[in-house]
Amino acid sequence: MVNANIIKDIRQTLIDSADEKTLQSSARFFKEGERAKVYGVSTSLAVKIGREGLKQIKSLPKEQIFSLCEELWKSGYLEEAIIACNWADSIHRQFEPSDFEVFERWVSNYVTNWADCDTLCNHTIGEFMMMYPEYLRELKRWARSDHRWLKRAAAVTLIIPARKGLFFRDILEIADILLEDSDDLVRKGYGWMLKAASEAHLEEIFNYVLSKKSIMPRTSLRYAIEKMPAEYKKKAMVR
Repeated sequence: MVNANIIKDIRQTLIDSADEKTLQSSARFFKEGERAKVYGVSTSLAVKIGREGLKQIKSLPKEQIFSLCEELWKSGYLEEAIIACNWADSIHRQFEPSDFEVFERWVSNYVTNWADCDTLCNHTIGEFMMMYPEYLRELKRWARSDHRWLKRAAAVTLIIPARKGLFFRDILEIADILLEDSDDLVRKGYGWMLKAASEAHLEEIFNYVLSKKSIMPRTSLRYAIEKMPAEYKKKAMVR
């Protein structure tokens, strides 16, 4: 009952915090094929509300916190997904290998838009991969799937590790798998991954882009070279 009351309180606070301007502007962030219910609460305020809720649950066992996260995911509301992601990430030091099944279920069953995907993957699943790099093989499986969000997740999970210079060969392998994908959000996802990797491996990513530019979608290429020096960008854009 205590757990049910926490979720009820979170939802009531979100309802009370909604405003029409935020509700209307939220619709512009999503493209055709994406779904997102929104209360009309800004991301920063949703994070704050979640942080207050976390104070009530942080002493609970990990499995109970994950169960609460799943209840939030099931609602389909963007703001509840943000809170679920932050709650899960807050206990990343407790992650175990078996938790990968939980994260895969969330991506497969509950993620419906790029914001859900990126919020979950950048931190929670990215942290997991840095703790258990043997699970990189599972990201490659995701990249080969027919599931839109698993494919984007395969790339955006590695954004923060890529900035740290980690998993370079795996990043290129995932980029190869996704290289000619027809989904714009998947293309942007792996382009972003390559851009992040270029922060630590500029020359290597530049050479990779040059070697693939004849077949790499323009969207992915533009993302990949965004932080490169002007002369690199010019050379990469020449067909």
